[in-house]
Amino acid sequence: MSSHPFRIRVLETLDELEALRPDWDSLLGALPGASIFSSWEWLAPWWRAFGDEQTLRVLSFRNSTSHLAGIAPLSFATRRSAGFQWKIVRLMGDGSKDSDNLDLPVLPEYEEGFMEALLLHLAEHSSQWDFCEWNTVPENSPVARHLPVQLKKRKWPIVTTSTPCSWINLPDSWESYIKQLSAKERGKLGIRTRRLEKLYSVRYRRTSQIEELNRDLESLFHLHQLRWEADGRPGSFCSPQRRQFYRDLAGLLLQRNQLQLWFLEIEAKPVAAQFGFRFGSTVYSLQEGFDPAMAKDSVGYVLRAHVLRTLISEGVSKYDFLGGVNDSKTRWGAQVGQYINFQFARPRTAASLYLQGKYKLKKSKESLRTHVSPHAWSFLHQLNTRLGGPRK
Repeated sequence: MSSHPFRIRVLETLDELEALRPDWDSLLGALPGASIFSSWEWLAPWWRAFGDEQTLRVLSFRNSTSHLAGIAPLSFATRRSAGFQWKIVRLMGDGSKDSDNLDLPVLPEYEEGFMEALLLHLAEHSSQWDFCEWNTVPENSPVARHLPVQLKKRKWPIVTTSTPCSWINLPDSWESYIKQLSAKERGKLGIRTRRLEKLYSVRYRRTSQIEELNRDLESLFHLHQLRWEADGRPGSFCSPQRRQFYRDLAGLLLQRNQLQLWFLEIEAKPVAAQFGFRFGSTVYSLQEGFDPAMAKDSVGYVLRAHVLRTLISEGVSKYDFLGGVNDSKTRWGAQVGQYINFQFARPRTAASLYLQGKYKLKKSKESLRTHVSPHAWSFLHQLNTRLGGPRK
């Protein structure tokens, strides 16, 4: 039995979630590590855009005094794999490649009991799902700490993987920040900004009025698509659902003064854009775009420098690049961490056999890669690709 008994309520509509919103906001406000990806402002627009063919199932956990101690925003979906149709429990927000840093918010004193009660609930409703797939969980999350322990107690099979993420810890002044950068990068900051401002009439602008929003979002979509289509790729905003999601989300964030939609304009024309949002003292960078015709002028680079300088002056202490690591992030002094991805199932089920087989295949692949030469590994990879990928 859990040392912290809860009254659990299952919420299955967005109207029910909105009624929970005041308590939800209070819960997140009490958690220093909470992110916007666990908030109503993110998850409700996401569900409206991408929730088709899924079932909403959000669990609220109240303690003995009816105080909201934790939330498990879950969704149920189906997927075909290995010749089977699986019923999967995901974290709400997962599946469209828009959300990172997904979590289950819970007050610190209730973490262990919350995880026990959640797994007990899942066990009692086992006919509704085959396995759980919880992706992009922060490595410092209570889920990352307590879930493996609780699953081991129950002897439920689990497969874990990780994906990289990166962020910048911002000091309290611009001068302190640029001292953290390499001499080469410090030089480029000044040279590229001065050159751009010498050649053109440059303006930096952040969206602040609701009347600007639709026009500015269209500019973001256009610049993002220009960049990706120039590389022969479709780009994120070819999706009508994603465009609608950003419109819905941006309106909510602007109302709460959390939107960070920035533009660099040359001769009054937007040539670079960055879309992000602030939550507490963290700003998350989600999407960006620039005009490829202005690539030689480093307009995206100059815009990021201006944004970082402004955010530091406004007291922002962390600039989060979210998932992925590359030179365009590490050059700004980004630290590298990881998100944890969990897959687990009940023991002695077809899903548990599937996950155990998947784990053994992963370990065999890692072992093979360790013991063969790079040339041989490349040959095997090409052969596997030609044969159509992993087979049973």
